[in-house]
Amino acid sequence: MRNYLFLFAFIFIVSCKNSKSSDVRSPIEESETKEESSDLSTISTKYFREFKVLDSKNLTKEEIWEAINPQMTDFNETNYNRLKPFILEKDITELQIYRTANKFTYVELTKFYLYRIRKFDRENPLSLNSVIAINPNVIKEAKLRDRDFLNKRMKHPIIGMPILLKDNVNAADMATTAGAVALKDNFAEDAFIVKQLKSKGALILGKANLSEWAYFFCGDCPSGYSAIGGQTLNPYGRRVFDTGGSSSGSGVSVAANFCAAAIGSETSGSILSPASQNSTVGLKPTIGLVSRSGIVPISSTLDTAGPITRNVMDNAILLDAIFGEDKSDSKSIYALWESGFYYKNLKEASLKGKRFGAPKRLLEDTLYASALEVLKLQGADIVEIEEEELGLPNFLRLLNLEMKKDLPAYMENYANETISLRTVSDVMAFNLKDSLKTMPYGQSLFKGIVEDQGDVEYLERIKDTLKSNGLQYFDNPMKANNLDGFLSINNYHAGFAAVAEYPALTVPMGYTSVGTPKGLTFIGKRLQEKQLLAWAYVYEQASKARVAPKNYN
Repeated sequence: MRNYLFLFAFIFIVSCKNSKSSDVRSPIEESETKEESSDLSTISTKYFREFKVLDSKNLTKEEIWEAINPQMTDFNETNYNRLKPFILEKDITELQIYRTANKFTYVELTKFYLYRIRKFDRENPLSLNSVIAINPNVIKEAKLRDRDFLNKRMKHPIIGMPILLKDNVNAADMATTAGAVALKDNFAEDAFIVKQLKSKGALILGKANLSEWAYFFCGDCPSGYSAIGGQTLNPYGRRVFDTGGSSSGSGVSVAANFCAAAIGSETSGSILSPASQNSTVGLKPTIGLVSRSGIVPISSTLDTAGPITRNVMDNAILLDAIFGEDKSDSKSIYALWESGFYYKNLKEASLKGKRFGAPKRLLEDTLYASALEVLKLQGADIVEIEEEELGLPNFLRLLNLEMKKDLPAYMENYANETISLRTVSDVMAFNLKDSLKTMPYGQSLFKGIVEDQGDVEYLERIKDTLKSNGLQYFDNPMKANNLDGFLSINNYHAGFAAVAEYPALTVPMGYTSVGTPKGLTFIGKRLQEKQLLAWAYVYEQASKARVAPKNYN
């Protein structure tokens, strides 16, 4: 059991590998004994500067571009350079303004991003391996959005915006692989959130790479690796800085301006981690606000999809495009608010009189301390707090027992019916047939799932304990100090936010002395996404902390 907890600490509460002068440890790490830290280091000593696999052994650049290249013959470097001032590093609002001014069409916007992906992403000295598939019909769909643009009726601001999806989200015309060779032929119908995006006019540009099976597969392996997509790399430091996981490709592709925005998914830290590691904005919503139907699962209790963007306003726009009740999702929330709720009036947000809890332990981090000063200058009250002495017992077993039942349910209801593999055991047996191509780092976490014999009653007890601990972790200091929100770093408190089912949003707060990006993370109570976005927007506008990666401009 102890080994399970070590694995959990490594995978789900990954603290950033920063310079010593500004690094602090996550709550899980803080509670470890010297003996436990030593045992953990036997699993996580590698910083993965030398990867077993860099480029995919199962996917080539030619395969990715085979269908779309013939549609790109009229777009060259001259077109790219002409459009760059109007698109590169521009937010969705600016892009729509330039579209209205006819600086480009949605087709040209789409081709600009496609050109950048083809130019930078694979098989070159700057390759990031962040994109795993291109929608073969996206240019045709962009032409339809240009036609719709001529209609003067009110439109959602997401119209015509090219969006990348983490490759565990079903989307028509592309396989949904979760990065696994076992699912390479999983062509399925659109997930609920993809239907939401399309109904508002968004363009599905393609699929983003990810940590295989959303990082619940290999254990002792680098974040950002999948057998299909290869090793995703951080644009702020290729093979130097970790990408974060598991929505690695989503975070990297947004940072590198390969799309207008991207969708990630999180069980515990899988949006917050790559967003903060790649200096982007990532939101993990309240469980149930965003549908999970048609998304390859880990845990039906904790899973959620969410937006990753370059700025807070874009995050609000993308959240607004995907939220909504899905009656096929057991945890779906009926939200009373209408479209526009999350982004309207965001520019009028204020922090005056807002009270935020700041764990005293984190004040050692110089970037965090500076971020608190920015918040104070905007009128916020910062209350230094001691963290609750609570743990996350049997967290890994929760994931084991839920994935054991939730993966077969996905395969039965949402996967391509021709795929015979249905269970975790089926996938493990498949991988053993050619382990070098399917599992170069092994499949130890899958092995743990199969071996876990916990029953339904035991699972319910785990869930109750974890939910109670998560709620107490945030609610006790919030109530005692009359707090509006809780301030963290990166994904340091992702585990507690996960089990509390509370929303969390990370926004760039700067870079360490060696250049590692870090994020200031706002955590609020259930359905406080609008408040989180407002607080983060004010901080973002005051701090202007984000800087684009140097070599991709």
